[in-house]
Amino acid sequence: MDRPMIVLLLYLLMMTQAAGDQTLYRTTDARGHVSFSDDPSRGGEPVELAPISVVPSLPPPPPPASTSTASGRDGMDTPSRIYDAFAIAAPADGATLPTGAAGDVRVRLELRPALREGHLLRLRLDGNIVRPAARQPVIELTNLSRGEHHLRAELLDARGQVLQRTSAVTLYVQRASVNMLRNPHHVHSRPQAVR
Repeated sequence: MDRPMIVLLLYLLMMTQAAGDQTLYRTTDARGHVSFSDDPSRGGEPVELAPISVVPSLPPPPPPASTSTASGRDGMDTPSRIYDAFAIAAPADGATLPTGAAGDVRVRLELRPALREGHLLRLRLDGNIVRPAARQPVIELTNLSRGEHHLRAELLDARGQVLQRTSAVTLYVQRASVNMLRNPHHVHSRPQAVR
C-alpha cells in the first residue's frame, strides 16, 4: 500500500471513530485504485475496523524551583539551597574580554551569608574544574582561548559534595591573531632569501 493510501485510511479511521459506529465501504475501480467512503450506494464492501487504542498521556512534570541554584545550560542537577545568594558577580553574563586582555579575567563570586567553616569554592570553565577547591571568592583565569566559554561556581562541603551551584555565565574572549592583517599585534616578518 502506498503512503497516500495509508494516510487516507488513517484519516478515514479517525473520521469513523469521531462519527460513532458508522460503516466504512471499500471500492476498487477498473485500474485497481482503492477508495473508501461512508456512502453504501457506491457499491463498496463494508470494512470492519478495530477499535483505536488510546493511551493516556503522562502528567506534566512539576515546574522547576526558581532559586539561585537552578540547573544551568550545562544540564547539571541542582543540589539543595544553603546560602541566600551564591552567584558569579564578575564577569557579567555575556561579557566580552577584548583583545588587549590577552585572555586574562578575574572571576569574583558573591556569597551571602559569609562562607561557613568547612565549605569550599570551586570554579568550572566549560564544565572542567580550573582550580582546586579553596576558600577565596576571587579566582584568576589566564590565557583563555578565543571564543565562547561558560563559567560556573560550585560550593562544596568538607567531604567535597556539591551543596550549591551558581547559574552559568557566558564569557566571550577576543584574542590577537597573526592571521588578521590589520591586527596591531601582528608581527610582519621579512621574507628570507632562498639559497
